[in-house]
Parts: sequence; structure tokens; C-alpha cells
Amino acid sequence: MGRGKVELKRIENSTSRQVTFSKRRNGLLKKAFELSILCDAEVCLLIFSPTARLYQFASHEMDRTIARYRGEVGLIGSTDLSTRSFEFWRNETEELKRAIESLETRIKHFSGEDITTLGMKELKQLERQLKTGVERIRSKKRRIISEHINLMKRKHKELQEENAYLQKKLTELQDANINSGILGSNACNALNYIQSRMVYDAADG
Repeated sequence: MGRGKVELKRIENSTSRQVTFSKRRNGLLKKAFELSILCDAEVCLLIFSPTARLYQFASHEMDRTIARYRGEVGLIGSTDLSTRSFEFWRNETEELKRAIESLETRIKHFSGEDITTLGMKELKQLERQLKTGVERIRSKKRRIISEHINLMKRKHKELQEENAYLQKKLTELQDANINSGILGSNACNALNYIQSRMVYDAADG
């Protein structure tokens, strides 16, 4: 049985993409070398990786082969740097425009706009992305609410402990006053302060 048809599209997984690049790059370089030997062909091959790393092969001098190519297709000479620079930046500008348009389109799709041209596959993919985004938002909300509840519980516990401490002090002062039968000015001030703190803490709780 023959091999099935392989759909050519960008590999999404970065690790798999790098492995595939390395294997196919080596295979391409090997084929270029074999072609130059078997057929006595002048071969020049340039490869730039996604990280802008250069790989090359030339059966003859690289500059000579490139100059020969430029002469065959009628490209501008190497001395016309200003024109080449203009062409480069024009291409860069066009590429950026296309990238911006693509991003704007994706943003519209996420908000439910301009989806009439999308097929079932694209709609399902968009739906999965939206579900993932909503789940992340809900997870973040749950975490914030949980942290807020824990903070309020800690504050409530601290207020309860402080209230219990003040209640103990109040009881001690009241017992001391009963035993002595005399309520001095300092004791009155302390008693009033503790009672006011208990009322304040109760209101906060």
C-alpha cells in the first residue's frame, strides 16, 4: 500500500516543528550535494531557520552562483543599495500590514463579528479557544474570591480573639471593683475604653 497524502500545514507544536526542520534541512542539503555530484550541476542552497540561523550549501563559489542567478533573472546590481533597501522595507511594511489585518480579524472573530465566512472547522476551533479563555477567566475569579474570603476569615478571627481578650480584662476589672467596693478614676477610664473597643469590634464583625 502506498503512503497516504500528507496535508502540508504549519506544525503547531514547537518541539515537533524544530525536529522536523532539522531532519528535512539535512535531507535537503544532502539532496543538493548529490545533485551537484551526480549531474555536474551548479547548486546553491540557502536556508534560514525560524530563529534566523543560516544554513547553506554551494557546489561552487557562493557569490559567483548568486551573481549568475541575478544576471539570469535580470535583478538589480549589487551596487544599487538604495533601491534594494527601499524594496526590503516596502516588503517589510506589507508584511506588517498583513499581520495587523490578521490580528484584527481574529479579534473580531473572538467578539462574534465577521464570522459568516468561517467554515465549520474554523468555527469549532474558535469555540474551543473561547471556552479555554472563559475557563481561565472563571478560574482567576474563583481564586480572587477565595483569597478575599480567607482574608476576611483571618480578620474575623483576629477580631474575635481581641474581643475575647477585652472581655477577660473587663471581667477582671469588674471583679476587682466589686471586691474593693471603690471605683477609681483610672479604673473607670480603663473600663470605658474596653467597653468602647468591644462595641467597635462588634460593629466591625
